[in-house]
Amino acid sequence: MIKRLIVIVALAPIAVRAQTPATAARAIPPALPIDRVVAIVGDQPLLWSDVLTAINQRRTQGLQVPADSAGQAALARTVLGELVDEEILVQKAKELKLEVTDADITAGADRQIKQVRGQFSSDDEYRNELKKAGLGSPEEYRKSLIEQYRRQNLQQKAFAELRKKAKPVNVTDEDVTAAFERSRADLQKRPATVTFRQIIVAPHASAAAKAKAKARADSLLTEIRKGGDFEQIAKRESMDPGTKQLGGDLGWNRRGSGLVPEFEAMMFALRPGEVSPVIETAFGYHIIRVDRVQSAEVKARHILIAPVIDSADVAAAKVEADTVAAQWRRGVPYDSLVAKHHDPTEEKGVLQPFPRDSLPPSYLAALPGAKAGDITNPFQLANPRGQPKYAVLQVVTATDAGEYNQNEIREQIRTQLAEERSIRQLLDDMRKRTYVAIRM
Repeated sequence: MIKRLIVIVALAPIAVRAQTPATAARAIPPALPIDRVVAIVGDQPLLWSDVLTAINQRRTQGLQVPADSAGQAALARTVLGELVDEEILVQKAKELKLEVTDADITAGADRQIKQVRGQFSSDDEYRNELKKAGLGSPEEYRKSLIEQYRRQNLQQKAFAELRKKAKPVNVTDEDVTAAFERSRADLQKRPATVTFRQIIVAPHASAAAKAKAKARADSLLTEIRKGGDFEQIAKRESMDPGTKQLGGDLGWNRRGSGLVPEFEAMMFALRPGEVSPVIETAFGYHIIRVDRVQSAEVKARHILIAPVIDSADVAAAKVEADTVAAQWRRGVPYDSLVAKHHDPTEEKGVLQPFPRDSLPPSYLAALPGAKAGDITNPFQLANPRGQPKYAVLQVVTATDAGEYNQNEIREQIRTQLAEERSIRQLLDDMRKRTYVAIRM
């Protein structure tokens, strides 16, 4: 269904998303006590009860139903038009022999049911509110959800195919201005955002600690090569909390999936069943075993032995972070400081606007009042391996919360209007080639 522009970047202009009854809403009483056909699309009838169900689902998402009969009739016609579009897409998906899996459909429906059920204190309350909302019994609700998810999945697949054939349409500056003014009251508020780059200093183990960790890794490699069970040794010895209890299992990984370069290079160089020598990364010392290989993917396990970091190492990292902040403020180039001091396992910053209220607490505490160009004092970050790291940030941009102006979102509006119009053209063309009879 084609939606008016009411958010900055809407979902696909065709509504192919699940409806969630966040609160109970009384069903609109039908004008007639007997169900009736209100449209036929191809050989598929659409019923008045389908329209009522769709309206009630939209009410639970905040739709305000007009109080006057003329307004209600107009709403019903609009919703029926959307249902016709959706049915055309479903039929197009079948024509293209697009398929959906039962597992994906039922999993999505069950997740939604769990979310909705969690809003009520008892099964009786849940049942009663479903009935009040016109959604039937829990069993009927689940059945209808599964059908919704199946249809929506087919619509999404058909929509993806349509987009490949969509022709660009012209959107004028006047069109953009009109869309902005028409939807101004409904636009999302701009959150306070920040972009920044950072240098994160991690404590470094002493040479003695590294030598001890390397020796331990070497001894485990010897044990493995003498026939030791890799998985059991990983469970006993590995210092990677994410894989230790899984026997070091890393699952399937592709190149560029986020593993540090030296680890990835070794993993992809091994054959199935082969065990690597001890290799060093920023995390410590690793032993890798490849279990399986398939097209562009490797399934592997590893054992990590990390050098012990003591309080003196942490104190040295804090001094290093202070030095980084001082040098950065004096004009030492960021790239030079990153190359020398930044922990390679950490991101170098967030260069897309990021909502301030979504930042971790330590970042929030370091940034109040910070303006573009400001460099923070070093602050401590939690480290899953148990020892803190220190971050120094430079604010690149800082935007306060408020109303969007047209210039900020002009190109987003233009893109969305162009996409909506091109898809509308395709749908209208499909309507011409599909039998559609409106009987409401």
